[in-house]
Amino acid sequence: MKYKCVIIDDEELARELLVQHIDHFEELELVQICASAIEARQINFKEIDLLFLDIEMPVLKGTNFFKHLELKPAVIFTTAHREYALDGFELDAIDYLLKPITFHRFFKAVNKYLKSQHAPQAQTESTKDFMFIRKDRKQVKLHFDTVLYIESLKDYIRIHSSARTHTIKYSLSGFEALLDHRFLRIHRSYIINKEKITAYTKNDVEIEEREIPIGSHYRQIVEAALNRC
Repeated sequence: MKYKCVIIDDEELARELLVQHIDHFEELELVQICASAIEARQINFKEIDLLFLDIEMPVLKGTNFFKHLELKPAVIFTTAHREYALDGFELDAIDYLLKPITFHRFFKAVNKYLKSQHAPQAQTESTKDFMFIRKDRKQVKLHFDTVLYIESLKDYIRIHSSARTHTIKYSLSGFEALLDHRFLRIHRSYIINKEKITAYTKNDVEIEEREIPIGSHYRQIVEAALNRC
């Protein structure tokens, strides 16, 4: 199945980079490229599946444009400004991508969208109980409901659970892509299980008496996520 997508971005280089990234996905069909939200007014969004939308554009911001769409496709926001991430979060975006957009982050965002489309409708709100992780030449079962938090150790990650601790060779961003909505990135070095939080402040969360810092760039996103729990 082909998913029809549209790019709306006022920066030519950003549009060109998105086109290159999209070309790597057979599942995506790019049907329209617009240099402004005003230019995109004539698009029939009923026929669009996925929108790559820049937030900061002249005349009309991407977020304001999206809010006024009657028929809203799935959206991945793009921006050069990290502070706009909260805007995308509040509009239930699939993801937000910081410019310049690396293919790694684009790949993660599009995969998140594709997974949501491939999942059976009745199970879209369900969660997986476990996954297998490779450790010491074994595939070890990891139950998600036991995971407390995950920390980055350069080329490795350490998974802290109520049962035991696992240290495996994996990037934190790569592992983040495997997790569901129970988990939240709160720092460049930490992902936490929201269900395990016992207390939090604007600077840290507490899980089993361990205080885990909230990164300054993640603070608004964390606050919004925890307020919605």
